Amino acid sequence: MAATGSEKQGATAYYVSTPIYYVNDAPHLGHAYTTVAGDVLTRWHRQRGEKVWYLTGTDEHGQKIMRTAEANNVTPQAWADKLVEEAWKPLWEHLNIANDDFIRTTEKRHTDRVQEFVQDLYDKGEIYKGGYEGPYCVGCEEYKLPGDLIDGEGEFAGQKLCPIHKKPVELLKEENYFFKLSEYGPKLLEFYAANPGFIQPESARNEVVNFVEQGLQDLSISRSTFDWGVPVPWDDKHVIYVWIDALLNYATAVGYGANQEKFDGTFPANVHLIGKDILRFHSVIWPAMLMAQGLPLPGKVVANGWLMVGGEKMSKSNLTGIKPQDLTSHFGVDAYRWYFLRAIAYGSDGSFSWEDFSARYTSELANDYGNLASRVAAMVGKYFGGALPEDTAAGDAERAVREGLANAVATADRKIGEELDFQGGILAIFDFVKQVNGYITEQEPWKVAKDTTPEGQARLATILYTAAESLRGVAVLLNSVMPETSQKLWESLGAEESLGALADQKVQDAGAWGILPVGATVTKGAVLFPRLEEKPA
Repeated sequence: MAATGSEKQGATAYYVSTPIYYVNDAPHLGHAYTTVAGDVLTRWHRQRGEKVWYLTGTDEHGQKIMRTAEANNVTPQAWADKLVEEAWKPLWEHLNIANDDFIRTTEKRHTDRVQEFVQDLYDKGEIYKGGYEGPYCVGCEEYKLPGDLIDGEGEFAGQKLCPIHKKPVELLKEENYFFKLSEYGPKLLEFYAANPGFIQPESARNEVVNFVEQGLQDLSISRSTFDWGVPVPWDDKHVIYVWIDALLNYATAVGYGANQEKFDGTFPANVHLIGKDILRFHSVIWPAMLMAQGLPLPGKVVANGWLMVGGEKMSKSNLTGIKPQDLTSHFGVDAYRWYFLRAIAYGSDGSFSWEDFSARYTSELANDYGNLASRVAAMVGKYFGGALPEDTAAGDAERAVREGLANAVATADRKIGEELDFQGGILAIFDFVKQVNGYITEQEPWKVAKDTTPEGQARLATILYTAAESLRGVAVLLNSVMPETSQKLWESLGAEESLGALADQKVQDAGAWGILPVGATVTKGAVLFPRLEEKPA
């Protein structure tokens, strides 16, 4: 049985990848959704003290990109260069994506290794020459099975359409080279059975298992009707099928065939994050390719759902391709990172609306979280001159808060770090924020402050220390989701000078108590979540 990314032998890196995205256009919310999820996951594991490798990048070969470049009167390479440098990389920087590498499939470090990989399979007898005729979707860069197609209506009446792009497929007939995918059906089914968590969510797993059980066809792995791609090394009249080229980025980016030490210490991926429309490529074709080459398989392939607007999948072809900057300019980058993982259960389809975002921002971020931080800092400043007082009069109420923080840490760590349940982890943290708000409401420190006896002042000090220490834990827990906001809160609590950089704080230590030192200077900084202006036109 093939090893997986969850059974790495001697490898230390927690390796997460996004799909590599087509550069036929600028990125939209769907692309950013997956990439932010990967960033939160890897930041979380970094704060566990683990070595992490986070990979994203761009897929730059294939007929779709060639046609897009032609439509813009430039070469495919010039088009890819422009989009990568002016759209893709700037957006990831804007969204605070802390990727360790950005792979482009036109880079020599990738193309040379792709040729070597395919040549090796050919030499092993895993690839043969043949012919194929069938319906092809250029948007998907994929031959479609007749049963997958839908009937066209209106201007496309009488034609068969791709169910994803809602555009007519093209009937292609060409001489190709084929990978013996059909021989790997039983091996894949055996692997799925032995590793039930390999494909997530369960609905995605069931879809793939049912598909493979129906029998696999050999896969065309070359194209001869266009030339924008990696040449087949033994026959330069063909280029390697863009999906074979693209899937290999997960290996070439971490040293396959070039840096064995790095490859052994990183590969395979612990988690491949993908969109559900490319599920079969990653859970059928990619594992079969690795089996053929004798390489270990990834630990998990996790398919997120589609972002929906008005009941339609978000995409340019459906005229719903909203740019992330349309939202960050209004709500801010951290709120953007938080919203989609908070509002949508990862793995399920989810609907986006401006109104829902605004309501959650005001209720949960501004009122619950931001207001808590502001109130605590203001009271420490008012009653203790900004110096964090000592906790000397703790009782049952304080013990409940301590237990609440410990529970939030344990739940969030399990849900985000292990289960990739970002929504569940974020909710656990915000449930604790609500608990602290409730604690302050019940304890009424503004009334306790009127008691000038030593006992009264000790009680006031304990309430405010408890609230501040709770916020210290929250700052650590939310650092992977909202790094800029967490940093502001960290500095407001005086933690930077006394405890060091926030990024160095371990998630598992966030629930410890008494970490924030007495005497730390608490300041009321800028409002964490400013009041929203009217929705822009």
